[in-house]
Amino acid sequence: MEIAIPDYTHWVNQLLWPLFRIASFFMAIPMIGSRLLPVQLRLGLAVSVTLLVVPLLPDMPVVDGLSLPALLIIAKQMMIGAALGFMAQLFFHVIVLGGQMISSQMGLGFASVSDPANGVSVVVLSQFYVMLTMLVFLSMNGHLVFIQIIVDSFHILPVANQGVAPAVYWELATGASWMISAALLMALPAVIALLIVNLAFGIMTKAAPQLNIFAIGFPFTMVFGLFITWVSMADFLGQYQKLASFGLDLMAELLIGGRLHG
Repeated sequence: MEIAIPDYTHWVNQLLWPLFRIASFFMAIPMIGSRLLPVQLRLGLAVSVTLLVVPLLPDMPVVDGLSLPALLIIAKQMMIGAALGFMAQLFFHVIVLGGQMISSQMGLGFASVSDPANGVSVVVLSQFYVMLTMLVFLSMNGHLVFIQIIVDSFHILPVANQGVAPAVYWELATGASWMISAALLMALPAVIALLIVNLAFGIMTKAAPQLNIFAIGFPFTMVFGLFITWVSMADFLGQYQKLASFGLDLMAELLIGGRLHG
């Protein structure tokens, strides 16, 4: 049995170009792309997923691996995968930012813990929200949705060496504004409730100046903030579904806006 060199080239192209996009996506998405997983494990997972999804992908262009067009294709695949992973990261950072807003209002902004996934310190309430979001995400097969998104991206944005539409950069830039607005909407009920409490303590200070408002108001605000957080847990699933749906829509707009031009 003889196999010609063009056959080897076709097989390598069929596996290599999708691998760059999938590996970049896995290096950037939450949980899988965190520091908790070694790079070797993430790369092995990317190779395994690539081998599984290659039969579902369209035909790849046959390009000489040492040519300039091949380098352009590699750069584009890495950019697309990283952009999709960045949009997925925004969804989880919405939860972190919303928890930080609530913690700052209730007086728990100083209570921070180390986040091993990102290597930074975050407030306790934000870490609690992130852990809860990850559990809900995995229980609702969110990891399978991410794999479906990266597979669909090859049909919407086929592998080629043409440029990417400028709308991609605009979608990435506006993703940060969505993160801030969504976090504010998430934290708004608790922030308004705590603001009313602080306003009531301000009126009490004017009515009875002899009261030590700092000794009374600080622990009461903290306890009331924890109570508001406990009450808001009843609607956490509804908030998660809205944020997840909007985040997936942004990823779809990113793919549609990045259609090849020319």
